[in-house]
Amino acid sequence: MTKLNYLSATAMAEKTRHREISCTELVEVHLEDIERLNPKLNAFIKVGAEGARRQALFAEGQLESDRVAGPLHGVPISIKSSIEVAGMPFEVGTKLRQGTIGEKDAPLVQRLRDAGAVILGVTNTPELLMAWETDNLLHGRTNNPWSLVHTAGGSSGGEAAAIAAGLSAGGVGSDGGGSIRIPAHFCGICGLKPTPGRIPATGHFPQSVGPFALLGVVGPMARTVADLKLLFEVMQGADDGDPSAAPIPVRWPKPGELDKIRIGYFEDDGRTPVTKETHEAVKTAANGLSRAGFRVEQFRPEGLERARKVWWQFFGIAGGMLLAPMLKGRELDLSPILRQFCDWVAAEPPHTGDSLLHAWTQRDVVRMEVFRQMREYPIIVCPVASVPAFKHWEREWEVEGKTVKYLDAWSYCEWFNLLGMPSVVVPTGNSKEGLPIGVQVVGLPWQEEIVLSVAELLERETGGWRVPSESA
Repeated sequence: MTKLNYLSATAMAEKTRHREISCTELVEVHLEDIERLNPKLNAFIKVGAEGARRQALFAEGQLESDRVAGPLHGVPISIKSSIEVAGMPFEVGTKLRQGTIGEKDAPLVQRLRDAGAVILGVTNTPELLMAWETDNLLHGRTNNPWSLVHTAGGSSGGEAAAIAAGLSAGGVGSDGGGSIRIPAHFCGICGLKPTPGRIPATGHFPQSVGPFALLGVVGPMARTVADLKLLFEVMQGADDGDPSAAPIPVRWPKPGELDKIRIGYFEDDGRTPVTKETHEAVKTAANGLSRAGFRVEQFRPEGLERARKVWWQFFGIAGGMLLAPMLKGRELDLSPILRQFCDWVAAEPPHTGDSLLHAWTQRDVVRMEVFRQMREYPIIVCPVASVPAFKHWEREWEVEGKTVKYLDAWSYCEWFNLLGMPSVVVPTGNSKEGLPIGVQVVGLPWQEEIVLSVAELLERETGGWRVPSESA
């Protein structure tokens, strides 16, 4: 019999609405496994057990009074600690914000509550989110539920570990350079990086302004694509606190509409090699989508290498300049991971007005070029990263006889932050060590519904989430 906390969020909500299980029972099952597994995973930095129980009792009362249940009625979820939740730590893994507590719920958190979700707690991040593994001086490192000696990824590593291990039915991450997609890939779950502004980043720290508004997003993470769709519907919608917001209505594809879509795929970018098993995962995805009835052909748009370089001009150079005033004079309080990021930024000159204007112009030029090429292939399938989950503090890998450096391994995600394109990760394969490997399903801006619908068909063909070995 499937454990209750291994059910999909969609199934949980259905069962609570029909009183097949109680909201309090569902919360207690999650709290029991958090108590059992969180000491070794370190996914949650704060669990509000009593608050979650009160929320569950309130949800039970709504059913007893015959009030209309929300789409997430009684579903226990988690929130990345870079997103404000009233009464929860809002430190973003840094001593510079130690003791900071959320004063109010971010709009997306309130939307989740209004839909009936039960907030269990908040999850771990690297310091100020500037790493692809989750570790900091306040709360320590998060371990992968498939192998404790491997990272769960970053910066939404705590979220990915919690969801994969069944400690949370789903949740919210953020992504400026792969921070939803890489942890999803490492931990064997699904994640959506939406178009900037589709889901409001209001209440996120660092604030979604300037270069962060061009690259960074918040988005759902879950064990199934159906759950991503449900969370997306609840969380989406414009908000005045997000400078990228636009009033885009939800529109799911009509029957037969997807049949016209041609899908392009590529196994590597010709610059940074990927593991043999990653090649196989992309082929598996392409074959699965062919079986689902799509016309799938090899296609890799030109301009991706330019996109990678321009991404660093925004995320690395401009991002470092935005964080610099906060870090000045507090260098001894910074984690090794953040100091490493600062060293990379310091190795290059800061932006001048001319250099920032040039980077901004190049971003628009490469976006137009890629979008023009995608008229023929509006959906692309490709790797998430060069490698699967790595051991803590590894910084380079031998792949196909070539040394892959840490900053190069994640370029497969960074392109789509720079280009502002929605992307869904679906678990599709396994490494030789048995670690999960995901692939990306990528589409054009504001077309999350199409990307999610294709990803769901891919998931049906390739199997989807499995219980991690360290969580059974």
